[in-house]
Amino acid sequence: MLKGEKKQKIIWVKVVRQGADMTTDKDQFMEDQSPAVVSNSIDVTPNKDEGVCKVVKRQGVDGDYPMIGDKVAVHYTGKILNGKKFDSSMDRKKPFTFNLGKGQVIKGLDIGVSSMQRGEVCILLCKAEYAYGSAGCPPKIPPNAVLQFEVELLSFKGELLTEDGGITRRIKVKGEGFSNPNDGSTVHVHLKGHHEDRLFESREVSFVVGESEDMGVPLGVDRAMEKMQRGECCMLYLKSKYGFGKEGRAQYRIGPNSDLVYEVTLIDFEKAKEPWELVLKEKLHFSAGAKQKGTQYFKAGRYLQAVVQYQRIVSWLEMEFGVGKEQQQTVQNLLLVAQLNMAMCYLKLKEYALVVENCNKVLELDKSNEKALYRRGEAHLFRNEFNLAISDFKLVLQVNPSNRAARSQVAICQRKIREHHEMDKKIYANMFQKFAEHDVNAGKRKRKRGGACAVTNEKLQVGVKRRRRSQEHGLDCP
Repeated sequence: MLKGEKKQKIIWVKVVRQGADMTTDKDQFMEDQSPAVVSNSIDVTPNKDEGVCKVVKRQGVDGDYPMIGDKVAVHYTGKILNGKKFDSSMDRKKPFTFNLGKGQVIKGLDIGVSSMQRGEVCILLCKAEYAYGSAGCPPKIPPNAVLQFEVELLSFKGELLTEDGGITRRIKVKGEGFSNPNDGSTVHVHLKGHHEDRLFESREVSFVVGESEDMGVPLGVDRAMEKMQRGECCMLYLKSKYGFGKEGRAQYRIGPNSDLVYEVTLIDFEKAKEPWELVLKEKLHFSAGAKQKGTQYFKAGRYLQAVVQYQRIVSWLEMEFGVGKEQQQTVQNLLLVAQLNMAMCYLKLKEYALVVENCNKVLELDKSNEKALYRRGEAHLFRNEFNLAISDFKLVLQVNPSNRAARSQVAICQRKIREHHEMDKKIYANMFQKFAEHDVNAGKRKRKRGGACAVTNEKLQVGVKRRRRSQEHGLDCP
């Protein structure tokens, strides 16, 4: 990064001279910067064309740098080289955030911020082609303007790939093109797995997206594939549920509930057909295979992996309309099985809202489905929604009066409701008692204050009488 350091003062002068007003801009910039600062400038452009030069005003606090896709927070002030400010996050009193390397800011800022450490403050000088080019940004920024930014890097963090924050990606090397592996693609990757700064595996492996478990590859790596491009190298930070879960992995000396870090390079991939490219016969064939594999994962306690298989069935079949009666029944049966099994997986994972969601989808197709009603009742019971739960279990008994489990659950719900009523009575009784005690104490304090006032008034009256007697006898007031 320090290549050509001896010529840095010349670099800055050359860049400035390419501005619209050469003499004014150069003089203004040189007035703003000391000779030492100008001579310490660094060309941070990847191809070293002097398009973005940097002067560090304050060093960062650690050795880490933001990566492509990271969400960064900065404070900045932008000026034209005549010293005129055109924008500042400081004026808005709010940091500016953007995803690095995604084209959300001018190229010069993407490049400059990627060279910074957390806490660093620097000045960036950007050529027009790394800023707003020949068009400028009227009315504040003229055409071909060289821009100066003072930037402070406040923080940065990786891209979240899941809503629960279980998979975080940081891109070390950007991939090629715009194509990504899809579900069912065959991918060839290089993996490096780390746990607590220890490298526990390094290998090349091929697997089918959605079935990485068959090759001993964690689910988190599998789920990240659809976001990657050929040639990309990224860091994946996996929470335990997306790693080796509660079981850990003895062969790697990974204990239960361990977070992992994987460096993944996508060497190559072969895309699978998209759902809309498949004919119904293919969809039914693939769905039968996914159902079998989902059952296999479920029995092994790999509930998230099983969910992936059942979701594939839904993605293939949920939009199938206008087929023959027999085929439509087959499609509906597979959808019911997939969504019922997803509900069971989510029960095991304690994701009760998703249990209810999948059971509702089943009941849209079959309003008296015994399993869907029972599993939805279980979800409501676990969420302490006893009235909803008892309603579902009673519906189960309407469908199948001999369902002993549902009858038992009704009794459990009734007991829970009574327990909660008793608990509420105790809570309210204690509350009312505290209110009564508070009122009694408040009354006592009021009477005390009233007594004190009476004494004070009596003393005042005595004092007035004394003063009157004194005045009558021609004495001075004491």
